[in-house]
Amino acid sequence: MARRPSTHAIASTHAIGRYRFRFRFGARGRVGKPGRDRGQVAIEYVGLLPILLFVGLCAVQLGLAIYAVQQAGTAARAAARVASQLPHTSANPQAAGDDATSDWLDADVDSPVYGYDSVTVTAHVTIPTVVPGLDFGTAERSVTMPRD
Repeated sequence: MARRPSTHAIASTHAIGRYRFRFRFGARGRVGKPGRDRGQVAIEYVGLLPILLFVGLCAVQLGLAIYAVQQAGTAARAAARVASQLPHTSANPQAAGDDATSDWLDADVDSPVYGYDSVTVTAHVTIPTVVPGLDFGTAERSVTMPRD
């Protein structure tokens, strides 16, 4: 009787020059024993998912910190522009700095410091956090403008 190959595994032999290679393919075309690595991708994904989420949250937090620094500079610049024109206008520099920032950010503009021919304004913006309970402090920017 002739021996038939099993439907479970098919063996293949290849010859290259004087070397012979034998490969054993499982029922689904995989090399090795069938069913040994079943579910391995799901386990790797579950293990990698927290790392991917952490990296994503760090990227969002970095973006929020950069945005807060940019908004602090905008608030200080707007307040210093109004403060440099004060004898000629009745606008409030601190209100102008607060109006220049986004509404959802907590901005605080200090009172202008007047010099002989310049004015300096400092603005503080609280850096928002993605994870509750963490405090990243405030972003602070100062701007000096010449007085008219």
